[in-house]
Amino acid sequence: MIGRIKSKEARRLLVTFSVILLIAGFAYLARWGSGQFSKEFNNILFFISLVLLFTSWELLRLVHNRLNKILPFEGNIALRIAVQIFVGIVVAFIVRYCIYKFGEPFLPFQLDSLFLASTWALYALAVTGVNAVFFTRYFLSRWKDSLVYAERLEKEKSQVQFDNLKNQLNPHFLFNALTSLNSLITEDPALAQQFLQQMSKVYRYVLQNKDKNFVTLATELDFIRNFVFLIETRFSNALKIQFNITETAKEKAIVPVTLQILIENALKHNVVDLQQPLIVDVFTAGDYLVVSNNLQLRNSVETSNKQGLENLKSLYGFLTDKPVIIERGEQRFSVKVPLL
Repeated sequence: MIGRIKSKEARRLLVTFSVILLIAGFAYLARWGSGQFSKEFNNILFFISLVLLFTSWELLRLVHNRLNKILPFEGNIALRIAVQIFVGIVVAFIVRYCIYKFGEPFLPFQLDSLFLASTWALYALAVTGVNAVFFTRYFLSRWKDSLVYAERLEKEKSQVQFDNLKNQLNPHFLFNALTSLNSLITEDPALAQQFLQQMSKVYRYVLQNKDKNFVTLATELDFIRNFVFLIETRFSNALKIQFNITETAKEKAIVPVTLQILIENALKHNVVDLQQPLIVDVFTAGDYLVVSNNLQLRNSVETSNKQGLENLKSLYGFLTDKPVIIERGEQRFSVKVPLL
């Protein structure tokens, strides 16, 4: 890291010195062509101009970097630009005064008063031009950073969606569903056929919507009823899932398979037993969809990676400013998901 910083700084200094050398070289040729300067005096002016140009450039760059800390563009861009140009012009006028105050007596001719007056404007324009270079480089750098940041966010979003999808197609759920289906085939062939149909609808929904950011809540509810049929068939009276959704909320949107994630989360972390039925309530509250269950926690959860709800929070963070709210009381656990 330190090596890259040093290499970048070395390249910057090389480019800066090359530009200044080019400017000083043109000035040298102009003076030589005028025939008013001796070769020795022109050489001296060339080296003095190199030092003054490089020092002035670095001094203006120092002002720019210092103002980045004490008066950043994000605070007030117009004020920042005005202050930087004003400070730069003050510095330039001081440099200009010293050059002509102490350098003019060594010139082989007398400078015209009109030319001397015009140099004030020339120095101000030069400083404004240099600062324009700093401004342009700064904003281009921020623009590139924003592109990189946006690309990184998009990659993170894709990864979260991918992890989300893997959670829905996990082998644990498939194993339990197939085990239940196997039992039903011999015990109740008609129910087994219905179970298989509902199971195919669950996976069809997941595959059809895996690339979508959101679906309507009505569409999600149609899907989740197929999923609920599977798990209620498996757990019988040990599990109760109750819905209370307003018609207005059904028109809003939700991330696909959100309800499946939250219901599976409740099943994964809580005991489901005929003597201790797990009751899951799914309802709307304002702009939120709430999934709440009574707490009867398992002693251990072997298949939990502690990331399911965090992935869901991250995914919704890409789509809305409203947060996913997780509430845990002494008797109930609730997750509130913003409707989009």
